[in-house]
Amino acid sequence: MPTLNMPTRDYGLMRQLKKTGKLANGIDLEFPAFDNILAAARKMVREAAFDICEMPTTTYICGKAYGKKMTAIPVFITRNFHHGAIFYDAKAGIGTPKDLEGKTVGVNRGYTVTTGVWARHVLSAEYGVDLDKIRWAATDDEHVAEFVLPPNADYEYRGRDIAELFASGAIAAAIGAIPSAPPSVKPLIPDADAAGFASYRRTGVYPVNHTIVVRDDLLAKYPTLGADLFAALKASKQAYLSALDRNATNLSAEDRLTVQLERGLDGDPFPYGVASNRKGLDALAQAAYDQHITPRVYSMEELFAKGTLDLVG
Repeated sequence: MPTLNMPTRDYGLMRQLKKTGKLANGIDLEFPAFDNILAAARKMVREAAFDICEMPTTTYICGKAYGKKMTAIPVFITRNFHHGAIFYDAKAGIGTPKDLEGKTVGVNRGYTVTTGVWARHVLSAEYGVDLDKIRWAATDDEHVAEFVLPPNADYEYRGRDIAELFASGAIAAAIGAIPSAPPSVKPLIPDADAAGFASYRRTGVYPVNHTIVVRDDLLAKYPTLGADLFAALKASKQAYLSALDRNATNLSAEDRLTVQLERGLDGDPFPYGVASNRKGLDALAQAAYDQHITPRVYSMEELFAKGTLDLVG
C-alpha cells in the first residue's frame, strides 16, 4: 500500500494519528511540515499538490465551484464562533450592526476566508444586515485563484494593514484579526464569547473552520480511504480529549480554547460527521451562496466523500 502525504498543523486532535501514521487499510501517512498551514492549503487548492490536506472549509467549497478535484471528509479540526471577529471605529457613526450598511468594511486577508464568511453570516442572520449594501475591501487575494469578487467587493486595499486603514479613516469597520488597532476601534458585538454560545443554543449552528480534503483520484482508487481516515481521526480526537487535563494551570492556547468550547457547548467541542454538524454545514453552504462565493447551494452529498456521509464521530 502507498504512503500518502497529509499536511496539517500539530493539533492535539492530530497527535495520535501523527504518532502512528497508519490507517486501517494499510495506507501509511506522512505529514510534511509547514510554518503556515494556509500555504499548504493554497498549494492544494491551486495545484492539487498533496494527497490529503487540511483546508479552510470555505476555500474548499469555493474550490468545488471551480471544479477542483478533491472532496472533504466530515471532520472539522478547528472550530470557533466568530462574533468577536467584527470590529468598528467608534468615530464612524456606527451604533448597531445595521449601521454598517453603506460603509466600507475591511476584510483581513481574502473575501472568501472562512472567518470572514462566518462573521458576515452573523451580521446577516442575527442582525438583519444587508451584506450587499456594504463595500467589502479585501486586503489579500483568494486561495482559489479563479474566484471573481462580487460587485460590492474589491482589492483596492490589497497589501494594506487593517490597523493602518482604520487609522487613515479608509474603513469604518473590519472583520478578521485586527492586531495593534487604534484605540477607537472596538468589538461590534459586546461579550462576543457569550453571544456565540447563546447563538448556538438558539439556532444549533456551530461554525466549522478547517476540514480535511482528499484528492478525488485517491478516493476512487481506494474506496475505503475516506471512511478509514475518518475512523483514524476520530480515534485521535478521542485520545486527545481523554488525556486533556482540564484543570491544569499551564494549558496551551489550543487546550484553553478546547475547554472553553466544551464547557460552552456542554458537550463534544469537536463533533465529527454530517449529522452532528448538519445545521452548521447547511448554514455555511447557504452563506457561501448568499455571499456570492458559489453559484448555488451545494448539498452534503456533493461536499463529502461517499462512505463518510453517515459516519458519526
